[in-house]
Formats: sequence, C-alpha cells, structure tokens
Amino acid sequence: MSQAGPILFVSDAHRPAFVAALDEARLFPMVDTDWAGAARAVEAVQPAAVLAAMHAGHEPHVAALAKKIADQSPYLPFVTLDAAGMLPHNALPFSSRGGNPDRLIARLRAALRVRTLHATVLRRLPEAKVALPEGDPARDATVLLIGRGAAYPALSVALGERVGVVGALSIEAAAKHLNTRDLDGVVLAEGFTARVTDAFLTVLAEDTRFRSLPVVVTAHQLTQTYDLPNLELIPGEPAKIAANALPLIRQHAMEAQLSRTLRSIDAGGWIDPRSGLLTVEAFARDFAKAVEQTLARGGGLSVARFAFDPNNSRAQLDAARILSRLMRQMDFGAAQKDGSVIVVFAETDFRTAHMIARRLSAVMRHTSNGKHEMRSDPVVSVDSLSPSDTARSLLARLSADASRAAS
Repeated sequence: MSQAGPILFVSDAHRPAFVAALDEARLFPMVDTDWAGAARAVEAVQPAAVLAAMHAGHEPHVAALAKKIADQSPYLPFVTLDAAGMLPHNALPFSSRGGNPDRLIARLRAALRVRTLHATVLRRLPEAKVALPEGDPARDATVLLIGRGAAYPALSVALGERVGVVGALSIEAAAKHLNTRDLDGVVLAEGFTARVTDAFLTVLAEDTRFRSLPVVVTAHQLTQTYDLPNLELIPGEPAKIAANALPLIRQHAMEAQLSRTLRSIDAGGWIDPRSGLLTVEAFARDFAKAVEQTLARGGGLSVARFAFDPNNSRAQLDAARILSRLMRQMDFGAAQKDGSVIVVFAETDFRTAHMIARRLSAVMRHTSNGKHEMRSDPVVSVDSLSPSDTARSLLARLSADASRAAS
C-alpha cells in the first residue's frame, strides 16, 4: 500500500528489534525522535503515522503530542506500544507480546487504510453537496460486549458511558448480533474457556466481514496469532479497559462513517452519511415516484414506520443503521425529522410487510445506550397502498396509526 510520508518513532530509548524490523523490511521509512521533540517533529516530518514507546519519559509530553496528532488532517494514526495506564483518546494501544513485527505491520496497515480513505473523502467533498458528519465518531459507535461473570455489569456501564452497547451472554447470541448489526468493536470479557475464546477468534479471523473489527480480549493470555489486525489484549479495571479500547473503536467508527460519506458522494448527496439511508428530501422524491408507478402498474407497496422515544435520538440512529444493513435491495427508507424511521417495501403486500417489520424491530430491541439503559423499543406501524391513496395520504395514515398505537 502506498503511503505518503514516513513513520515517526517516538522514544527516549533505542528502537526495539520488532520496530527496527519495519525499517529493514522497507515497508515503512522510519524517522526517530525523543519525547521532548515529538510534537515539533510531527510538524517537521509530516508523518503518515506516529509510533510511540510508552515505557519511559513520556508522561510530561504525551498529552501535548496526542493533541498535536489529533489536529492533523487527514487522519494521522497514533500507535502506542505497551502503555501501562490510561491512554489519550486517539492513542491506539498495542501490546508487543513476544515482539512480533507482523502484528505491528498489520495494525499500521489497517490504520493507514483509514488515513487513505479520509484523504479520498476530503479530496472529493468539494465536488458534492455532502458534509462530513460533525462531532466524535465514537459517539455513534456500537460495541458488542460478550461475557459472563462479575466484571460484566461494570464493563457494560463503563462502555455504555462512551458508546452504544449490545450485550451477549453466550457466543451463540454474539454470532447472531454479528450477522445483523453494524458493529465498531467486540469486547470479549471473562466467563469463557481458552478453547472457546480461541474458536471464536478463529471464526472472526476467517470471515472477511469482521477482519478489520477491533477485538478486545480482557481475560486470556493469547498464545497464538490470528489474522485480526486490531485484536488487542487489555486486562485490568473496567474503566481502563473501556478507555483503552475506545481509540480502536473510534477508528473503526470513523472508517465506517467515511465509507458512508463516500457512498453519499457517489450517490450525488442523496444518502445521509450518518445513517446510510436516504436523506429526507431523496426519500420524499423516491416515495412519490414509487406510489405513482405502483398505482399506474398495479402491484403491492407497503410502508413501515418505526417510532422511538423522542428523548433517545441514538435509538433512531441505531435503527437506521440496522435497516440500511438488513433491508432488501429494492426497499428504501429514511430517518425522519420527528425521530422515526420510515421504510418502503416495494412489491410487498401487507402481511409480508408486517412480518418483515416485526423481525426488524426485534433486532432493534437489543441495544441499550448509556448509563440509563435506555431501551430501543420502537412503536411499529405498517400500512399498504390502496387505489385511492396518494403518497401524502398513505404517510398521514401511517403516522395516525402510530400515535394511536403509542397512546
């Protein structure tokens, strides 16, 4: 993969052998600096990534360096080796277990792909009527927490203060969530034998859909290597596990957000980069057209509305993401300004639409967000087009059905 700029290695000691191996493999030209000069070196060297050894001398300088790196554009990956304490919000953890350069190369390549994607989006944004979503991508992230045992509730709260959490008490339940949701990370907590952990990681590594996912293991020493570039062992207190897993989760959420933005640019701005569904304007246009064509040609057209607690805007976003992943190719939908999500099922009668909507809402129900365990139970209403309908009358009836169902 081509990479503009060298890698800046920050340390007050010599390069460890596995870092020197990067330079020798000519994969990445390396430039060395000490901690005191690191922030200045970022300016001078314009690196493609920063790699920092966290074993001595970093304490007074790490916050300033992290801030300097966070201010760079496009995204500048910051990988920290063997950190003992809590990391800054943009510092990707890397434990050098046994000094394996291949793991480090995989981690850097995965991070550099996000940088390349960011550069591509920035280059193409001016040509499109699309804006990059504002704010911290981690705020919209969803993490799968798998575990049984004493640490599970505390981990659920520590993660839930930062991201959306989907909980699973068994590997079977986890597999179901992996297939139905867009996830930004997996945290595998205690409660499983080493054999079960190994089998789970092997399955993840063999499925290309999950290969770039951050996978954090909290309770086992990992004895072998897996083809998972963002696999990390983070033991310790729940607060530390959550804080140090967050940079990897944020990087994945950012990558997903950039991919949706690129899709939006390709679609002429008609896709909402946050939800992955149509924008409200594009939905209104496509819906009017679909109603007109169905009335002229005959056939079925059904609509489902998923309404959420207006105080829980995160539930609407989660639902929109689930729908954009699970909808059939011929269906389309949009997150509406009133906090609901509306989906149009083409060529579908009322009974089938009702069944699909019920299945979709069952998936939505499993997410809880934040400290207050806000559930995402939607109020679902389904309706079908009748010969005397217009696009407006069908939507009005759908909203009326929803308010009756909610009362």
